[in-house]
Amino acid sequence: MMDATKLEELKLFIEQCKSNPSILADPSLSFFHDYLESLGAKLPACAHKHDDCKSKSYVVEESDDEMEKEESQGEPEVEEEEEIIESDVELEGETVEPDNDPPQKMGDPSVEVTEESRDASQEAKAKAMEAISEGKLEEAIEHLTEAISLNPTSAIMYATRATVYIKMKRPNAAIRDANAALEINLDSAKGYKSRGMARAMLGQWEDAAKDLHLASKLDYDEEISAVLKKVEPNAHRIEEHRRKYERLHKEREDRKAERERQRRRAKAQAEYEKAKKQEQSSSSRKPGGMPGGFPGRFPGGMPGGMPGGMPGGMPGGMPGGMPGGFPGATPGGMPGGFPGAMPGGMPGNVDFSKILNDPELMAAFSDPEIMAALQDVMKNPANLAKHQGNPKVAPIIAKMMGKFAGPK
Repeated sequence: MMDATKLEELKLFIEQCKSNPSILADPSLSFFHDYLESLGAKLPACAHKHDDCKSKSYVVEESDDEMEKEESQGEPEVEEEEEIIESDVELEGETVEPDNDPPQKMGDPSVEVTEESRDASQEAKAKAMEAISEGKLEEAIEHLTEAISLNPTSAIMYATRATVYIKMKRPNAAIRDANAALEINLDSAKGYKSRGMARAMLGQWEDAAKDLHLASKLDYDEEISAVLKKVEPNAHRIEEHRRKYERLHKEREDRKAERERQRRRAKAQAEYEKAKKQEQSSSSRKPGGMPGGFPGRFPGGMPGGMPGGMPGGMPGGMPGGMPGGFPGATPGGMPGGFPGAMPGGMPGNVDFSKILNDPELMAAFSDPEIMAALQDVMKNPANLAKHQGNPKVAPIIAKMMGKFAGPK
């Protein structure tokens, strides 16, 4: 394997080229310059001339407008959902228009009830029942109103008058009397029954069903059962309708909350990416790159240069060879080596012609997959491990490393 230190130094060299591409204009690096172009790389103008472009950053930087544009593009689009419009519930059964007459006369609960007044109240009730049997409902109401005035503490009087108001199709008046009866006696079955029937007449199906079920528990009769058979189906439809739209509204709110969470995550990710780009841009613009260029020299230069230059050029590649090879150290150019020199320098007996004359390696260099793997390893030596299992790439990397490893 290639020495990890050398890989790291190669990585530093690449970073130096990124920050100051004019290095590639040095004649001694023409082989590398030509190699990059053979891969289709587009080099800046200063890589062709010896212009100083150290002060320029060749890391692609984005303006604030572009970054904001990217951030806005990164955010998920807000989906405007249509308002949920509730459909009508299909109900059965007849209802009546609400009666808006002035409230009927009620009893005075502060009145003292005597035995005589109770008896008189019962006599008035008896007259009312007789009037009801004759179909004289208005007369029955008058008699029951008198009975309530004589005994305002009787729940049965209020409940009886409520039943007459139901016959007269005055549901609101019936509900007022039923409420009065239930205030006096919370267990008045007749109070719940009359109120339930009045609410059904108004289309208050769910409340009607509750009252009628309570009445049935307290004192079951056939009339309550008959009314419930009409009321309960409507009450169930309304309940199912309400639950459906409660669920739809909740799902809508959940989606809205999820979109907000996604928007916040996207915004945080965009801010992170922006900060990361700014940090990379800042580090690439650090002045001077590798201090002092390549001071010192590669120890001993690249001894003897590449023997005989690169004979014949890369087969089928760069005809004419790379002129001059590496004669004795880089003349006048990179005055040799990284600071303190590459440990041990580049081995003096490395024969680059062996690489250039190796048909297998030269064929591999034209394979995009292999070149991508080699570049990946150059960027980060730790990436070597992920290419070890590739039967196409691993042998080439191993062979390359064998060429550079020097004598054992």
